[in-house]
Amino acid sequence: LTHAHLDHSGYLPKMVRDGFEGPIYSTDGTRDVAELILRDSAHIQENDAAFLNRIGKSKHKPALPLYTEADALRAIGAFETREFGETFDIGHGATVRFRRAGHILGAATVELHWGGRRIVLSGDLGRYDDPLMPDPEPVPHADHVVVESTYGDRLHDRTDPAAELLAVAERTLQRGGTLLVPAFAVGRTQSLLHWFWTLRRDGLLDPSVPIYLDSPMAINATELLLHHPDDHRLDPDLARKVCGIATYTRDPEESMRISADRKPKIVLSASGMATGGRILHHLKAFGPDRRNTVLLAGYQSVGTRGRTLQEGGRDVKIFGEWVHVQAEIVSLQSLSAHGDADELMRWLGGFTAPPRQAYVVHGEPQASETLRARIGRELGWQAVVPRQHQVFGL
Repeated sequence: LTHAHLDHSGYLPKMVRDGFEGPIYSTDGTRDVAELILRDSAHIQENDAAFLNRIGKSKHKPALPLYTEADALRAIGAFETREFGETFDIGHGATVRFRRAGHILGAATVELHWGGRRIVLSGDLGRYDDPLMPDPEPVPHADHVVVESTYGDRLHDRTDPAAELLAVAERTLQRGGTLLVPAFAVGRTQSLLHWFWTLRRDGLLDPSVPIYLDSPMAINATELLLHHPDDHRLDPDLARKVCGIATYTRDPEESMRISADRKPKIVLSASGMATGGRILHHLKAFGPDRRNTVLLAGYQSVGTRGRTLQEGGRDVKIFGEWVHVQAEIVSLQSLSAHGDADELMRWLGGFTAPPRQAYVVHGEPQASETLRARIGRELGWQAVVPRQHQVFGL
């Protein structure tokens, strides 16, 4: 497992429940973050299923979670952790090595050496010169490279994230509104806290405006910064200051009070694409008011509420009811934890010789195809965008 984000780890509990009995290899940081994410995912699914059954809004009779918290805990029990830079045996004559990928706590690239072939998987690559996470570590050799392409056709805005955040916050608060930030609990939330702390430190953000971190998982993930000091750039004292910028709300009753409060404030809550969790209650409460702002602080997948809002849609379905969103919608790509096209090419440029083949994955079709063409044009490599179910002989 390269890292713990749900689009990479989220099927593990069902795999284990359905009979997978092997080990799950990861770094220590990824294992700890995966426990938070998978337990939270199961908890949300169980709660959502129970809620939909109570109100009779599901087409399923009854609505069921994909997996339960017990399934998530069984999956976590199968993890075996390894250190960055350690080459370890996984059986059948295969060895693996993790290198730092940046992106989020514990994220790694994977080098698999098996049957005389060296296969490198990028996982999700982070940004270079990020204030929190280390740079993606270069990999010197590979016969085959599997590379992500989330931003394969785009470059991030190089505007100072602090200046952008300040501008959005100031105009929202001046309207008497709430700045609502659907934030990925792992990675994005910690980055946002760092930028808000920077603005407060520099005297630019009014210290009387409350900042709430309303996500138990995001709170726990933020506290993991203190437990994994070698996996990020912050020294322990600064990490404690950044973690202390917000008021943490763990209890549902506290979350409901935030939704009911119409005073100006900043609210960070998961999930980052508004697919589930407490953010939905806040979006339902604050979305219809023009004084408020919804800040989309990163990539929004097709089919999510976040993507709908990002593309100009104003009506989203929440708990079986349509909500008309009149709040200002702002999308800041400078806050993304994914490397952009230039950064993906920079990482690929770290190989000392061309691989036999590169496989461009984990992107929407245009992004993947654009990156594939650029790899061929600039690096001279053979590259392909695999089709669903396509098989390659290595």
